[in-house]
Amino acid sequence: MLNQFENLEMEKLIEWDWGDFEPLYTDLNAAALQEGNTPDWLSRWTVVSDLLEEVFNRLYVLTSINTRDENAQQRFDHFIEKTYPKAKAAEEKLRQKFLASGCTLEGFKIPLRNMRADVAVFREENLGLMVEEEKLNTAHDKIIGAQTVEWRGEEKTVRQMEVVLRENERQIRREGWERIANRQLQDRQAINHQWQQYMELRKKIAANADCADYRAYRWKVLKRFDYSPQDCKKFHSAIEKVVVPAVGRMMERRRERLGVDTLKYFDLFVDPTGLPPLHPFADGGELEKKASAIFHQVAPRFGKYFDRMRDEGLLDLVNRKNKADGGYCTYFSHSKQPFIFANAVGIHDDVQTLMHEGGHAFHAFESFDLPYFQQRSESNLPTEIAEVASMTMEFFTHPYFEASKGGFYSSQDAARAVLDHLEGGLSFWPYMAIVDAFQHWSYEHPQSGGDPDQCDQKWMELEKRFRPFIDWRGYEDVLMTGWHRKGHIHYAPFYYVDYGLAMLGAVQIWGNYLNDQSAAVADYCKMLSMGATATLPALYRAAGARFAFGEDVLRDAVSLMEGKMKELDAVL
Repeated sequence: MLNQFENLEMEKLIEWDWGDFEPLYTDLNAAALQEGNTPDWLSRWTVVSDLLEEVFNRLYVLTSINTRDENAQQRFDHFIEKTYPKAKAAEEKLRQKFLASGCTLEGFKIPLRNMRADVAVFREENLGLMVEEEKLNTAHDKIIGAQTVEWRGEEKTVRQMEVVLRENERQIRREGWERIANRQLQDRQAINHQWQQYMELRKKIAANADCADYRAYRWKVLKRFDYSPQDCKKFHSAIEKVVVPAVGRMMERRRERLGVDTLKYFDLFVDPTGLPPLHPFADGGELEKKASAIFHQVAPRFGKYFDRMRDEGLLDLVNRKNKADGGYCTYFSHSKQPFIFANAVGIHDDVQTLMHEGGHAFHAFESFDLPYFQQRSESNLPTEIAEVASMTMEFFTHPYFEASKGGFYSSQDAARAVLDHLEGGLSFWPYMAIVDAFQHWSYEHPQSGGDPDQCDQKWMELEKRFRPFIDWRGYEDVLMTGWHRKGHIHYAPFYYVDYGLAMLGAVQIWGNYLNDQSAAVADYCKMLSMGATATLPALYRAAGARFAFGEDVLRDAVSLMEGKMKELDAVL
């Protein structure tokens, strides 16, 4: 069985339905399981699970690269309605069989812990509800993907309009941003209605799983054994005390340089030096070529991984109409291939997105050699450490942004790009705190959290707490509906603090990298190769960082970032 599907064509694989998977699960469930054959049995299970995950991810990719592809949508809907629930129920039986056997293996302590958590939270009656939730996710993608505006006689996606926010002329920025905001507000009622549907579904899912609330349910699903909701709130408080004042200082410098009385949202992205906007590449081919050169210089192994992705068609990077919003990296586990999806429009943020998703892809490549899917599949990796992998790569690539080193910019523009990234990283923590605190409030108070009007009020309150430097006067409706425009709130609940914790890990690893690049990269690769075989604190330690929530580690990180920003600012 291990080699039976080695040369299976993808066109045939994505047509698989339950009739193809059922005999494989039946054979596994019927097979004897004892200490002597545990490795073989787990290897057989891994083959089947990898096939299942690959079909799901490939069909999902087809729906996101073109949200108007009805055939792809029908195939995906058929799979998640008819095949996926039955397969997940079959997976649950295998978990129970394995746990009942008492068998184990070296290096399987953490996967065994995770399997027990999965069994504890699994309920067959939730499978249909999860299908409904997945359909809502797709419907949300359609709403966002269809948002376009007319600009200078052309139809532009919202993502393409972000270029306008970098324009030096304030009136142009204002006009462009208002076009975006007004278009997004047209979908206010539709998104509000979706949110109410999400909340009702999630309330039922949590109740079926015998959890006090949906947050308790998600904590189990996300396997958050190493920290609690209270730790998240401690992190929010530390950000408020340490980071918000630092960002306030940074924003005051921005306000003075722009020569404005107050900072509006459309003033946050323009270069305050008055220099032209960074324009790193003309098309997707140039983006890929220069990214390859950069990855090769961080470490040759990363360059080889990226080149393989280019050669094998595993990149879809450029924005277009009816493409789903955002960016992601997913795994084709059976084929041992990661896939990167993005929405590049020619701004520096696109470069950072590709560096970020590249980190995810390299995590996949480095952990694919682990023998069992429980140790390394996309669904089993701790989300926090997955984001350490991606965010650290953003910092690792800084020295190679210059064209003389194969990158995108002159030496001055390279300094501007690094400064932009550091400023964005510092600004991210308060925004992350808003998103995460909003989610805690929503599910702690489900009646209020299910009321879009009260959600508007809560979001506004959190904005004033964590980003008091933005002047929203005259744009109150845009302010209050900020929660509409963060996809994670809708389709990946509680998956956002992960980025904040990962940023803190990444800055620590970057500090090591500034002192000894080769040693820091070696530690980073060691962490990647460990997959899901260790606790979060142990994975952070392997990479040379501390897993922490308090003010001390955060203060050190902010100090390092502000110091480097001061150096770069002096050059410009």
